[in-house]
Amino acid sequence: MNMSDLPENLKYTKTHEWAQLEDDNIVRVGITDFAQEELGDLVYIELPELGRKVQAGEQCAVVESVKTASDLFSPAAGEIVAVNVALVDEPEQINKDAYHTWLFCIRADAVADLDQLMDAPDYAQMIEH
Repeated sequence: MNMSDLPENLKYTKTHEWAQLEDDNIVRVGITDFAQEELGDLVYIELPELGRKVQAGEQCAVVESVKTASDLFSPAAGEIVAVNVALVDEPEQINKDAYHTWLFCIRADAVADLDQLMDAPDYAQMIEH
C-alpha cells in the first residue's frame, strides 16, 4: 500500500470510511480503497435515509460484497442530506474508484467531529499493521 494512493485532503476513520469536508458543514463520505479491496466485488449497498439524524460513530449504511457484509459508520453527528442513489444499481463504481465514489453526505452539527479522525499518514500506518 503506497502512501501516495491516499488522498491527503480526506480524513479517515478506524472503520475505513473517508470523510471530505465541503462548504456549509457538509461532509461527504465513502469507503477507502483498502476497504473495497478487502471486501472484494460489491453487490449491494444499503444507503441511509434522507433526513435521518446520526451520531458520530453510528452505524448508518451497509455495503455487501460477494464475500461479506460490512457496516458503515457516520464520521460525524448531523443529518443525512444526500445519498448516492446511482450506487444502488452500480455498487461496483466503488470498486473502480473508491475515493471518487461517495455514498452519503451529512450536514455536520459540529465539524470538530472530524478532528477526531485520522489524516492520511495515520491511516496508512494503521492499515499497514
